Amino acid sequence: MKVIIVDDEPLARKGLSLRLAEFPNVEVVAECQNGREALESIPSFAPDLVFLDIQMPGLNGFQVINELQNRVSTLPLVVFVTAYDDYAIKAFDLHALDYVLKPVDESRLAEAIDKAEAHLRLQTEGEHKAKLAHLVAGFIGDDCEEVLRKLAEGEELVSGNAYPDVMAIKDGSEITRVQVDSIQWIDAAGDYMCVHTDKDTHIMRRTMKELVEELDPKKFIRVHRSVIVNLQYVAKLVSHVSGEYHVVLDNGTELKVSRSHRDQVKKMIRD
Repeated sequence: MKVIIVDDEPLARKGLSLRLAEFPNVEVVAECQNGREALESIPSFAPDLVFLDIQMPGLNGFQVINELQNRVSTLPLVVFVTAYDDYAIKAFDLHALDYVLKPVDESRLAEAIDKAEAHLRLQTEGEHKAKLAHLVAGFIGDDCEEVLRKLAEGEELVSGNAYPDVMAIKDGSEITRVQVDSIQWIDAAGDYMCVHTDKDTHIMRRTMKELVEELDPKKFIRVHRSVIVNLQYVAKLVSHVSGEYHVVLDNGTELKVSRSHRDQVKKMIRD
């Protein structure tokens, strides 16, 4: 199992590296002293597991994960390293994330390694990564102490950009990361949602209500109880002799606008 250690404290890196050397199935392929180095090393070495310090100057652990989502197609498994108190640790447990508390305890480290191996064996790392991405989605601030406090107290993580740039779509055992800006429209098909991008159509089991709450209302508008449209792809709004309205997308797709949403659609398109 290829491992990278990311920590701004030299003694912490050395101590963790020495402890990991005791595991015959673990190979430390790189050590990084800050977030910037991590963003270079992780894509290069493609590790299975990263021990990531949360509280680092410059880029903290949460920001490293956010940036990694734009640089790699597959996130590695992550074990957080923190000196924070047990209340925050309980919060991490609730989010199904691994951690080790500084100074690193040998038995706790062994548990984290075992858990990572189990994920890799069962190929369920996709679920871990989706939860990890959800945890830091939209977080772009510098105050990781505040994020840790909110986690410990069970508060929601909200930032200036509360809407994610990426949507994780699970299809069987696979999770596909779709750029939200590439989504042209979404429509309902029974119990499933069809997410149409400029290249593909993805199927996901979500409710329309959940998607409306997840997408930025300044960019996405509900034109029908079963249809959401990305405004940047709307070419025009057309009225028919029958009194019905349709939005026409750049690619020629016509989508019916229901009466209950007509006025809002008109306003959004005019603005």
